[in-house]
Amino acid sequence: MDGSECWLPFPPLPVAVIPGFARSSGRNTFTESTATMSARPTSPPVGASSSSASASARPMNPHQASLHALRLRDASVNPASSSSAFSTRTPGSPRSSRRSIFESETEPDSEIYSPRPRYPSTSELGFPLFDQPDGRRAGSTTSSLRAPSPLANRKEGRERRRRRKEEGTLRGEEHDSMARRWVRWMARSGLGSWTGVCVLGGVTLVKWAVGLSGYSGEGKPPMFGDYEAQRHWMEITLHLPLRRWYSYDLPYWGLDYPPLTAYVSYLCALPAHLLSPRWVALDSSRGYESPSSRVYMRLTVLLLDLAIYIPAVWWFVRLRLGGRSRRTQTIALLTILLQPALILIDNGHFQYNSVMLGLTILALNCFLSNRDVLGAVLFCLSLGFKQMALYYAPGVFVYLLGKCVWLGPRQGRALFLRLALSTLLTLTLLFAPFALTRPPQLAQVLRRIFPLARGLFEDKVANFWCALNVVIKLRELAPPETLAKLALAATALAIAPACAHVLALSWGARGEGETPRPSSTPRTTTIPAPALPPTATLLPYALLSTSLSFFLFSFQVHEKSILLPLLPLSLLLADGKDPHAQEWAWAVLGNNVGVFSMWPLLKKDRQGMPYGALTLFWNYLVGYDPRKLPSGSFIKVLSLASYALILLLHASELLLPPPARYPDLYPLLNVLLSGAVFGLLWLWGMRRQLEVGWAYSPKSADLRLDL
Repeated sequence: MDGSECWLPFPPLPVAVIPGFARSSGRNTFTESTATMSARPTSPPVGASSSSASASARPMNPHQASLHALRLRDASVNPASSSSAFSTRTPGSPRSSRRSIFESETEPDSEIYSPRPRYPSTSELGFPLFDQPDGRRAGSTTSSLRAPSPLANRKEGRERRRRRKEEGTLRGEEHDSMARRWVRWMARSGLGSWTGVCVLGGVTLVKWAVGLSGYSGEGKPPMFGDYEAQRHWMEITLHLPLRRWYSYDLPYWGLDYPPLTAYVSYLCALPAHLLSPRWVALDSSRGYESPSSRVYMRLTVLLLDLAIYIPAVWWFVRLRLGGRSRRTQTIALLTILLQPALILIDNGHFQYNSVMLGLTILALNCFLSNRDVLGAVLFCLSLGFKQMALYYAPGVFVYLLGKCVWLGPRQGRALFLRLALSTLLTLTLLFAPFALTRPPQLAQVLRRIFPLARGLFEDKVANFWCALNVVIKLRELAPPETLAKLALAATALAIAPACAHVLALSWGARGEGETPRPSSTPRTTTIPAPALPPTATLLPYALLSTSLSFFLFSFQVHEKSILLPLLPLSLLLADGKDPHAQEWAWAVLGNNVGVFSMWPLLKKDRQGMPYGALTLFWNYLVGYDPRKLPSGSFIKVLSLASYALILLLHASELLLPPPARYPDLYPLLNVLLSGAVFGLLWLWGMRRQLEVGWAYSPKSADLRLDL
């Protein structure tokens, strides 16, 4: 008997059922060994009797015989490496791509990880692999292969899960996180289409749970707190004419936010008055804190979140990570939406900062999608809701002005006129009702929005002036007007480098964005798609630098104003970089210290449990561990030192009461620590902006071409 042939006691297998095939150009092509086997004769060799052949064939059904034939084929072709033809990669072999197979949208086949043969499935071939156990040919629909035992299924499932965990590129590495593991589990379980719904429901549940704790001024008459201020503005706008909104009973939470806040308060007061007039009764409802009214007030914050802030963040993630997988976008969405500082202030302390921040993100999205006029309108609405949005104004202004320069004289001049007209029209519509009253109230509105009598800062805020006031009592040395001028000069000096850098980069690329006029040749009229200026990448960094400059050096700063620098810092986390990236580590450190800087305020509101639980949960969610940062790096040393001091301050405050002579000892130590980190963060932001800007500058492009 020739060693190259083997006799089988059953008809030859079809070529399509042999697993050593490869897909090519839409049809199945087979290896030479497979085709050779299918062409082998089926008659018994010389000397073999038909009776013995039939006798040996009786105990084997077609399924068993097919497996036996495959083993014989493997042994005859290549006994030493019979399993290598069925595996595209063994667990020890290097990967050909840095990107993990788990980052793809579909679950990888098990053959990519298994060194054992994997036979093609029925879904891959389009028909059953083997003949039916009862002897009928493949393709019959009335019966199927005998299913393996449940015990075998469980063992195989456990082994498959263990192998996936061992070989998954995200297991055991620094950039693994709870969010990544959850998103992968949703995809493997066939629930990928429900991921967005789960994210929305989970974020809403967290925000509502934080709202079950205390709030600003709860049970603290006669002034109560910010919760009472927001409720009081509802009753003012509902019951009083517009001309008295900014002048009614100013000592008791007089309205001091721009007109859009007043309009939103009026809209929120209408359902409240229908549900229960006592909630917003003029004067008689002061300090009203029934359980039903608290539920309604919390619900207004949540609904405005769902209407403005969450859609804005979702759109930003889609723009920023448009070329990344849906899983990466989901992780970025979770990272931004569950950022602790905004949740603790809006849903815990009680404010509506998410409206202002959501409008700012919408404006940023419009700028990044070449809808500059709409972006300018949305940013004006953000300014019209809270004057703190001025922290972003210098960065937005220099970006739009730089884009006009980048577009060239003709198109840049047209864009500048459109932006100027849209900005003036939006602000006019917001403030016009107060200018048309008798007597006009526009001057009173502006005085309420920009008060100078309140002083340089309030309470203990972690900025430069409050930290300096520990050593030099500034309020005793100069009147508020002089301190306001000093703060204005310091703020202008601090924002100048970031703004000058954006303008310089735009001037270096002037005219490059000009679109040529469409050709007049018949049937060939084409206009190139609009592009973004090189400064578009710098926009988040410019917003970080300008907002942090305002927080550190401007006049009349609150503890809650740290939310404005934390917004662009959180948006930078959307890139989903691992903790080895300096940008990722600085962004997480800034967010954590920002939450810590508001601890004295949160402590008054009885927000201790949400403060600790939400901060720890968010860090675990994003997979942050400062111990795994690059060894010897400055950010690792700073992070470990900051967290050690934060834990020490919390433990001391819990165990040791402050001395009677220094009752504000712990808040002042908080200011010094947080202010120092914010100062270093400001320096890093400037350096990072220069690095990113250099990468997109014309000089760096020429240098890369020379290299």
